Amino acid sequence: MTISLTSVRLPDFGSPGEKPDIPVETYDARARAAYDRAGCDWLAIYADREHFGNIAFLSGFEPRFEEAFLLLGPNNKRVLVTGNECESYAPLARLPGMSVLLAQTLSLMAQDRSRFPRFSDRLGDAGIKAGDTVGLVGWKYLEPFEDDAVETAYFVPAVYVQAFQRAVGASGGLRDATHVLMHPENGIAVTIDADQIAAFEWAALRSSSAMWRIVSGVREGDSEFDAVSRMGYAGDPLNVHTMFASASKGEPVIGLRSATGRKLGRGDGVTTAIGHWGGLSSRAGLLDRANDEFLAIAKGYFQGLISWYETAAIGVEGGAIHEAVTSTLAKAKLKPALNPGHLGGYEEWTHSPIRPGSGDRIRSGKHFQVDIIPTPIADGWALNCEDAVVLADDALRAELETKHPAVFKRMAARRDFMKDKLGVDLRPDILPLSSTPLYFAPFWLASDNVLVRDR
Repeated sequence: MTISLTSVRLPDFGSPGEKPDIPVETYDARARAAYDRAGCDWLAIYADREHFGNIAFLSGFEPRFEEAFLLLGPNNKRVLVTGNECESYAPLARLPGMSVLLAQTLSLMAQDRSRFPRFSDRLGDAGIKAGDTVGLVGWKYLEPFEDDAVETAYFVPAVYVQAFQRAVGASGGLRDATHVLMHPENGIAVTIDADQIAAFEWAALRSSSAMWRIVSGVREGDSEFDAVSRMGYAGDPLNVHTMFASASKGEPVIGLRSATGRKLGRGDGVTTAIGHWGGLSSRAGLLDRANDEFLAIAKGYFQGLISWYETAAIGVEGGAIHEAVTSTLAKAKLKPALNPGHLGGYEEWTHSPIRPGSGDRIRSGKHFQVDIIPTPIADGWALNCEDAVVLADDALRAELETKHPAVFKRMAARRDFMKDKLGVDLRPDILPLSSTPLYFAPFWLASDNVLVRDR
């Protein structure tokens, strides 16, 4: 395959319009499905400010400043347990039939504890009793090779685990149930429907547009703060901190950091990432107009990106995608620093079926970050092109087109752009959420010059 640097204008794929809502009936169905699959008397979903995706997926609520639990119990009982600050925020939740209990242990230190200071008492008030079985959902889970007792390896603070153990007593049972929501093939919270796709497309469009305003607007002599200010932040909820980093030749570009007052110079390595609930877009390159040595490496990386888009499909094993990408990158003496692609959503990274030898198959409704971080890259250089996609079968695509025609039209236009202008013809089941789909400018001072596959 031949890759060229070509002038290609990024089209306007359309305005996102109003943010799509998730129907309350959808939250109801999700909660029922999670409870039924867990097979316990109670399913308890933990959340904090950073790890909120599961509770948001099930209820439309996510804690701010503090921690929370969603308790799903017998006879369709649904209880949201919050701290002081989220008690008044809880009415925004969209799960039908849900009551709210205050447990002040979930609050920040020094706040009032005079009303309901004991978390374990509130579990009893919710209805959890001796002899009950409880499935705990944390923010990740261990694989069998990581621990000898994965069913009791909870990614939930120990103080709460102990409270649940006391509540169910010796005659009850407690086990980890995080896989019910987060398993990379079968997890309920990592498989989305047409309404959620529309909501995430709305977010991905806005995050990718914000990212591109930074890349296309940056100027030599800007501070990093100046560069990021061009994103035009409009208050969207973020799934990662906003990232921008730069460095001159011989110095590492630390991609995870936030902007500083550092002044940008010609030839600097530069990187940025903007992530909203449902889509992150990132780019990294050189603050320059040309560099033949860097361009050669960028072309090899771009071939690795193409291999992802041309291998990923419903029914394909994650291990096959991993092999396709790593073998392609190897031709350019590169390899992925992390998994070449992972599941995303409310949180930027939930899990990934794309691992060496993985037999987890890609299913319809999977939301992916095409996130391939190449290494080794010389100090002072940076290279990345990340966007969000979703995989959808015939039935899901038909539903999406019927319920959200404008969203579907934008996705179709992005697919046509990738085929007609970038030389990458996607399978029907890959739907680009980002409005910068595979649009990769290695040189930010010439951002309309992007890599394309020659026909």
